Amino acid sequence: MSDARELQDAVGRFVRAFGLHQPDRTPCGQPIPVSEAHALAELARCGALRQSDLAQRLRLTKSTTSRLVTQLVEREWVGRSPASEDGRGVLVQVTPAGSAAAVQLAEARAARFAAVLDRVPPEERAGVVHALEVLTEAIDER
Repeated sequence: MSDARELQDAVGRFVRAFGLHQPDRTPCGQPIPVSEAHALAELARCGALRQSDLAQRLRLTKSTTSRLVTQLVEREWVGRSPASEDGRGVLVQVTPAGSAAAVQLAEARAARFAAVLDRVPPEERAGVVHALEVLTEAIDER
């Protein structure tokens, strides 16, 4: 089997094992799509972002991000307003309800990652993290 095929199979197994293929819940078991959880986490970390900046951080198209923000607005987790600098951009900011949801998601995420890490032998943990960083950099370079 080729190295590329082995990587493809390993990534596929990881995606399924971690639950990344389930569109309606996070890998930590929360009943929210992964894309919404990532967007909420970014906004909670920053407080507010231009919608275009959120799209860039999430590596999504502007139209996909717009739909995603609309879903978060419907949950009352974020608010949307014209950007003050030029009026053409859209500013997205987390609401108090969104901040509370972000905390809950962060706690569930931390618990899930801690449980996973506990099952990785201590001497291999740094290697696992390093491998993920190398893969991310390789993807970013394309």
